[in-house]
Formats: sequence, structure tokens, C-alpha cells
Amino acid sequence: MYTAPRGTADILPPDQPYWRFVEQKIARITQLYGYERIDPPMFEDTRIFIKGTGETTDIVQKEMYTFEDRSKNSLTLRPEGTPSVCRAYLEHGMTNLPQPVKLFYVTPIFRYERPQAGRYRQHYQFGVEAIGEADASLDAEVIDLGWQFLSSLGLRDTLLFINSIGCPQCRPAYLQILREYFGGRIAGMCADCKTRLERNVLRLLDCKEAACQKVATEAPRSIDHLCADCADHFGKLKGYLDLLGLPFEVNPNLVRGLDYYTRTVFEFQPQDQRGQSTIGGGGRYDGLMETLGGRPTPGIGFGIGVERIILNLKKQATEAPPLPAPGVYIAHIGDAAREEAILLAAQLRRGGIGVIAATSARSLKAQLRQANNLKIPRAVILGDDEVRTATAILRDMGTSQQKSVSLKELASLLR
Repeated sequence: MYTAPRGTADILPPDQPYWRFVEQKIARITQLYGYERIDPPMFEDTRIFIKGTGETTDIVQKEMYTFEDRSKNSLTLRPEGTPSVCRAYLEHGMTNLPQPVKLFYVTPIFRYERPQAGRYRQHYQFGVEAIGEADASLDAEVIDLGWQFLSSLGLRDTLLFINSIGCPQCRPAYLQILREYFGGRIAGMCADCKTRLERNVLRLLDCKEAACQKVATEAPRSIDHLCADCADHFGKLKGYLDLLGLPFEVNPNLVRGLDYYTRTVFEFQPQDQRGQSTIGGGGRYDGLMETLGGRPTPGIGFGIGVERIILNLKKQATEAPPLPAPGVYIAHIGDAAREEAILLAAQLRRGGIGVIAATSARSLKAQLRQANNLKIPRAVILGDDEVRTATAILRDMGTSQQKSVSLKELASLLR
């Protein structure tokens, strides 16, 4: 018997109300903030992620689904959204549009990593990208959009963490300080951290191993080694977040896992798990466009995992509004009535009325039992007599009361 590949999940009908609920909130919040939808291809030239995401990241080193097509081109299923959007921005001349260009997407993401709660090898991500403006007020807007989105879903006790990891001018000196600090302590740290010491020393700050976390907690802080411009930018961001009334905490160990981040980084986390099940996060990527061959163009964005959102909604016992369902069941007795039922169902649907029609010659009792099982409130019953007189029996499934009505009046009565 075949099963879904490890790390993937079928989104079954009982879960669809949550997905539609989240999608509706995404559509509303992005409209309020002026973000337009973009849908890049599911796969890209592999070099976009090697150059954009970063050759030393775990994503590129361990997690990408990469393949060769028949023309020997190396292609990769999208492991994150930002490089694809930046490629589209450059390819389609969005530099000529009013800046910043504000885009959002809801898309599957593919990463070969250990499956965990709310995070699969194929999972879905809501992302926003604001490209073409370096001011800290845009950072605050993007963070506020994410916060208001989560609040609109009814998620409670969400924590917002922020940090600044500097820029190409001030970060190299800080990275050297980190290497010197961790170099004398690396013996007691995990194998991944030992590899990252030279390759990507920032990542030592957010390792989840207990022994490594203890060492990272006492490490030099990036915010103590910012240049004047980065310190000014971070100060303004904190001021804007205070102005907007967003509760935040500066987390000096927050670095995120992608090479292109500069200055602002942030995460949304559930209070009861604190970092073990991040809902989403992002940051500023002011050098990414140059890496992909464009002119220097600042940008900031985030990605929020849809499965993580739904997992947390369920944990706090928040029910999604039910999806609209057909409110009418058509039962029939006899061949003539069956044809009339097929025609009537089509007419009602074209008139905007949702209908489930019996599709086999079962007994009337069995058909009405099905209507009850489907929780359909009204049944329309057709038999030979009703076909001759152009009428139908309209039955209230809750009270079992029923009456004969003209087929001409049926649609208006059902509405």
C-alpha cells in the first residue's frame, strides 16, 4: 500500500477550514498594507539559491531538492521564497516601479530536513517582501504586518524577538571576535558547531543543543559591536515598534540561518515553546540583489509557516469557521423522478444554491439517512406524482416537517 513520502502530509477535508481561514486573513492583511501577490515558479536555477541563500547555509549544504533536467540544467525545488522574488524583481524590471515594491506569496517550500511538529519537507509559507527602501520605518511596517496578521487569527501569547547583526562594514570585526570567543570553548560543543566555527560562526549563537546554548548565552553581542549607522537604524526601529505598541524583546542570540541577512532580524515565537517551534521570522537583506547580479537595492521580508500557525491554533483550541456547504439534498423515487432530480440540481446550482443530489436508486429512507449524515438541513423529494404535477416535497430535516411546493417557487423558497 502506497503512503505519502516521509515528511509530507495530505491536507484532508476536516483541516481545510483552517487553511481557508488563514488564506482569508492573508488576503485581508496584505490588502490593508498594500502588498500585491506574486507566484514564482516552483523550481529555479540552482545557482540562485547557492548565491542568494548562501553556500555555507544548512539549506544549501544539506536540505535542497536538486535535480538535472534533460538539458543538463541544475534545478532546485524552492527551499525558501526570498531569492525567487528578488530574481523576479530584477528580471521584470521592477526597479522602474515606485519603490518600495511590496509583494507577498503563499507557496509550498521544500527542504530535506528532519520532519517535526508543524514543519514538513514540503510545507507552506506565507511570505512578504518589501524591496527598494532602507529606512527603519519599513522594517517596523513589515514586523507590524506580521504581528497584526497573527493577532487577526486569534493567536495568543505570541512573542516578538528582534536583533541587529550589523552590516558588511561592522560585521567582519564582530565575526572575528566571535571566532576568538568560541575558539577556546569549541571542544565541548556539538559537531555542527565545530564545523560552523570557520564556515558560519554566527550560527553558533542559535544552536539548540543545551551545551552549546550555555556557551552562546555568554558570547559577545552583535548589538555591542555595531557601526554608527547600524546602531542608529536599530535605535530607530525600536522607537517605531514602541510607537506602534508592539511588545518586543531584544534577543542577542537571534541571527537567523541565512547568509544574506543584514541589520534587522526578527522572529515570532509561541510563548510556551520559546524558540523550539518558531512560527515565522525574517529580516533585512540589503546586499542580496547585488549577489544576484542587480544594482544595490535594500529589502526586508519574512516567512511564516502555515502549518505552524494551524498547529498553534489547534493547541489553543481555536476553531476555524466552517466552510460553506450545500444546504439542499435532492432525493428521488423512480426513473422519471431521477431525471427530474438531475435537471433540478443543475438548475439550482446555476442559480447559486448548493445541492447534493442522490446518485443511485436507493430507498427513500436510505437517501434521507445520507442527508442526515451530511448534516444537510433541507431535502427536496421527487416521485412520479411530483413529476406529473411539477411539484416537489420540501422537507425540514431538523423537524421532519414537510410540504408540497411548486417547482417554479422552489428556488425562491430555498433562498
